[in-house]
Amino acid sequence: MPVLAQADLRLDANPLDYILLVIYFAVVLGIGVMARRSVSTSLDFLLSGRSLPAWVTGLAFISANLGAIELLGMAANGAQYGLPTVHYYWIGAIPAMVFLGLVMMPFYYGSKVRSVPEFLRRRFGTGAHLVNALSFALAQVLIAGVNLYALALLLNLLLGWPIPLSIVIAALVVLTYTTLGGLSAAIYNEVLQFFVIVAALLPLTIVGLHKVGGWNGLVDKLTAKGAGEELGAWPATELTGIANPVLSVIGIVFGLGFVLSFGYWTTNFAEVQRALSAKSMSAARRTPIIGAFPKALIPFIIIIPGMIAAVVIPQVQALNEGGDSGGITYNETLPLLIRELLPNGMLGIAITGLLASFMAGVAANVSSFNTVFTYDLWQDYVKKDRPDEYYLRVGRLATIGGTIIAIGTAFIASGYGNIMDYIQALFSFFNAPLFATFILGMFWKRMSAAAGWIGLVAGTLGAVAVFVMADPKLLGVLDLPGQGASFVGASVAFVLDIVVSVVVTMFTKPVPEKQLGGLVYSLTPKADRTHSTTGDDAGWYRSPALLGGGVLVLTTALYIIFG
Repeated sequence: MPVLAQADLRLDANPLDYILLVIYFAVVLGIGVMARRSVSTSLDFLLSGRSLPAWVTGLAFISANLGAIELLGMAANGAQYGLPTVHYYWIGAIPAMVFLGLVMMPFYYGSKVRSVPEFLRRRFGTGAHLVNALSFALAQVLIAGVNLYALALLLNLLLGWPIPLSIVIAALVVLTYTTLGGLSAAIYNEVLQFFVIVAALLPLTIVGLHKVGGWNGLVDKLTAKGAGEELGAWPATELTGIANPVLSVIGIVFGLGFVLSFGYWTTNFAEVQRALSAKSMSAARRTPIIGAFPKALIPFIIIIPGMIAAVVIPQVQALNEGGDSGGITYNETLPLLIRELLPNGMLGIAITGLLASFMAGVAANVSSFNTVFTYDLWQDYVKKDRPDEYYLRVGRLATIGGTIIAIGTAFIASGYGNIMDYIQALFSFFNAPLFATFILGMFWKRMSAAAGWIGLVAGTLGAVAVFVMADPKLLGVLDLPGQGASFVGASVAFVLDIVVSVVVTMFTKPVPEKQLGGLVYSLTPKADRTHSTTGDDAGWYRSPALLGGGVLVLTTALYIIFG
């Protein structure tokens, strides 16, 4: 792994910056110690005892997604592709988050499942359950590795700390507070981290816009250097790598907006786990929708700094123009901008914000990994019917094991110049086929148990095949630069999963209907899908449907303004 922090790129933090970092780490670990007092059962450790209010789980829901993938990856995309990056938020997140809250959370929360794979086990049996539990566990340690690598990159670039040492230090801090306090510690830290991240990125955006002469100044500077697509969201041919504008839009709407987006937000247990920890079904339904409001506005403090970097950072300009960037990749866009624009003190806040972001991502991955490993692999297939204290101990050991594996997978992420390319490929492998199986199994009662796992495997293999054919380092027979290969791979995985599942179902026995209550839409009484509207859940402003409609209107307005 290259050491990217040359002497002229390092920024010597002063004592004030280090004091801010130390205070932040102390608070994070303190939250872990306090949360430990409320942990007495495995459910407390792995699902917070289902006791948290909607505003806490809603902010944790979005903060869990504000990891390195979001900050470094989307800022890199902003520098490389410009405004088309908003598709990852406005069509690639918001509709799916609303769908999760309004349609899918009643099934997840009402069935009292402890994880997404457990829902599959009840619907399809052990085959689909085991396939998904194994693939999910693998995905989480791979994605946690991305967050750890990004954190090491930041510390190396800004402070000069060696990358391997940075990875280990970051992993130890996350490991300490998640092992102590479980999901409650992770969630309360994620709420803190949300505000720290905003406090870091908002001043960076304001200072950056001031430097380039405001939004109009940024537009003028990008136009002067020959920017075309960077200043409009559609048709995003450079982002997708699909030259035909019509096919590019179809790729974004179907591949990203439907398959990848719904696959990630509705079936990714790292996110769903936050909603499952809410204290009522109403709070669980509101969790992703509350998170959708800040999600719609986050592009302004992540993508715009990336676009600013494209005109004020010489190395990023050189990357866009195909010149010599001095070994810098798009992944370094955000740290370079922080180095360029922020003075000491504000630098400490910015570094703390990025640390918060990356640790939130790692904690989300590790806390969901330990739940799936403990309940869906160890308890179901290795050691059944043990006392609860045993599974609490296994959960803590799984946290340690998952973090150690993530340290290793961090080195895989180092091979990509833009980590969004890598992460979107992972999503096409793991999330797209899972969403196809979920949506078919939830709305088609005839779908058989065998179709559940065979469809999952077929869809995953289809996405992997597209990746292999498109990657120039492998076969490279498909011309799909950018992130188009992931959009096409996700679409292939979804369609292949559906087709294979339907065909297999035609030749296999369906699951008896009496076993499907609460798992299939048509077989679940409306009362079981309805949340309470009394007590803490009373009030029109707590209506999930009203909140969901409001955030969709907001997103539509943003597209009209910036599309």
